[in-house]
Amino acid sequence: MPRRTLTAVVGAPPGADDGLLLPREPGLFRRYWARHRRIADALIAFVALVLSAPAVTLRAEFGAPPTDAQVWLAVGLILLASAALMLRRHRPLAVFVVTMVPVLVLPPSLVPASHLLPAFALYAVAVYRSARACWIALGAATAAMTASTAIAALALPSELTSLVTTLVSAVVVLLIAALIGVNVGNRRRYLEALIDRSRQLLVERDQQARLGAAAERTRIAREMHDIVSHNLTVVVALAEGATATTDPARARVATEQIAATARGALTEMRAMLGVLRDPDPSPGAPLSPILPATAGDAVEAAQRAGFPVRLHTEGRIDSAPAEVRFAVTRIVQESLTNAMRHAPAASRIDVRIVVGEDVDVEIINDGVHARPESAADSRGGYGLPGLRERAAHVGGQLTAGPAEGGRWIVRASLPAPATTGTAGLEPGEENP
Repeated sequence: MPRRTLTAVVGAPPGADDGLLLPREPGLFRRYWARHRRIADALIAFVALVLSAPAVTLRAEFGAPPTDAQVWLAVGLILLASAALMLRRHRPLAVFVVTMVPVLVLPPSLVPASHLLPAFALYAVAVYRSARACWIALGAATAAMTASTAIAALALPSELTSLVTTLVSAVVVLLIAALIGVNVGNRRRYLEALIDRSRQLLVERDQQARLGAAAERTRIAREMHDIVSHNLTVVVALAEGATATTDPARARVATEQIAATARGALTEMRAMLGVLRDPDPSPGAPLSPILPATAGDAVEAAQRAGFPVRLHTEGRIDSAPAEVRFAVTRIVQESLTNAMRHAPAASRIDVRIVVGEDVDVEIINDGVHARPESAADSRGGYGLPGLRERAAHVGGQLTAGPAEGGRWIVRASLPAPATTGTAGLEPGEENP
């Protein structure tokens, strides 16, 4: 396969293409000029000088021939104007003014010697400045040459025809240069705009990729936290209970529950890793292809660990979309995990799920001393921020904070457009 080569952006130094793979510029000379601009400018200035110098001696015959001083003045001005063309890329308007000086100050018999110099400069104005600046410069130059011709005609009325012919030829030369320059300049600016837009799209693509990667890392971290944190908290609580009891039967039950909890966590972890290993996952697919459990399962796990949790539901949670049910389960899991970790002395933990136009979730425990929410978040935990992100992901809101009586309340409201579903707890059913 042939190797693709990088070429410089039009109007930019080599290496400024920001990784854009651009086609090679056509033509050997154009590629050479793009890489060696100073040489190209010097060559153009030399060509302009060579084309203008002969007109100093092969000039039109006027009734008043120029003096030697005027001839040497013309030579000096032409040399100066030719040298000024070296700066035509950076100072096109200033160079055009300099090249117009010989046209306006030389005697009529020497004026044709300087017609080509402002043409080169006017072309540069159109290409390196703008089409509008080119037409303004052409209009100003035409007005100045007309005024100069009028003054010369008053001084030499017998040369009116030659003066008018010289004026018309100068305007025609400048007009041709302007038309060519505007065409080339507009094409150049169009290509630069396309390349600039491509560069912006490239930057935006990289930014979107970085944002997408950051969002995916956050999502993976949130799922890992919810799976590991909740199940390990339950395992720790059960293990402590099994260690503290002297009843072998109760200890055996606790260890069986530890094994069941660990197996459930392992199943969820394998499901999530299976999605991550999928080479072509569908956009927005959940990390777990199966729901981790239900809110009732999370409540039962906390009850088995010895915590006083009560569940009350209204409506059918299965009528909500899968992503909303997933969010409800994770919110209940994480809220119970926080209660088990930070409120071990709670005498009651209430979980309430109400399904209507929205799904409202409320978890209240009475074992936490009142403290500002910011203090809870300042410890660097990921629980509450992860819950807020999860609620926001499905278009809902979540608040958490202390309340009167040493309680801690987590409330979430999730929009839930109805879907087909009949399973679930009956309205008002409680899990003691």
